[in-house]
Parts: sequence; C-alpha cells; structure tokens
Amino acid sequence: MLDSVIPFVSAVIIIGVLIFFAILLTGKRGHHFDLEYYQTRFLAIENKLNKENPVSYSLVVIEADKLLDRAMNEAGIPGRTMGDRLKRSGNRFGDVNAVWRAHKLRNTIAHEPDFELGYEKAKNALESYKKALRDLGAI
Repeated sequence: MLDSVIPFVSAVIIIGVLIFFAILLTGKRGHHFDLEYYQTRFLAIENKLNKENPVSYSLVVIEADKLLDRAMNEAGIPGRTMGDRLKRSGNRFGDVNAVWRAHKLRNTIAHEPDFELGYEKAKNALESYKKALRDLGAI
C-alpha cells in the first residue's frame, strides 16, 4: 500500500510545483480587463473632445491619462506613479515614446495654469492613449 501512495504524493507535489512556477512566470500578463468598462469610458472621453470648446482639450487628456494609469495598475505594472510604471512597462507599448509625450502633456496641463492646449495636440494625445490601451488589451 505504501508503494502506491509514494508515486501519487510525488506526482501531486510535482504538479503543484509546476502550477506554482506557471503562475509565478505569467504574473498578471494574463490579466483580463473589463473590456466593456474601458471601451465605454474611452468612448465617453473621446466624445467630450469638441473642437468648438477649448476647455474640453485639457479635460480629455487628463481623463485619458487617468484611464491608462488605472489600466496599467490593473495589469500589474509596478510603480508608485504613472511615470514609474511607464519606465517599467517593458515592451508592452508599441510606441512608448508617444505615451510619454501624452503623459508629459498631461503634466504640463496639470502644473502650468497658463498653458493653452490646441485641438490637434489634444487629439494626438488621445490617439496615443487609445493605442496604449489597445496595446495593454484594455480596449
């Protein structure tokens, strides 16, 4: 009887170790986003951009930045700030420089009260955020 228990226990231990390493290696890369939430939120942000309303330019950049930051957190990208997470994002973004430009634009909006943002820059930043969200698999 002991002879049949030892192989069974060994097999259970080996399978447990393999599962542990599989989970460890994949981390949160297999994360499944609530696509409906992110798609709905991003569409609402896009719809706020109004060429006739300059106040909307800054608003959409800030909101898109927040949404991407949330997705990066949810994807398990480590860091205290979005800048930290961007530094540690590895190759998750097709054009990380475009994401950096959009995020720096957001910081300029937030920290320079006299900054005037143009429609085209806001639209380009929004496109960068959209592509980044796609790259993460959030939309």
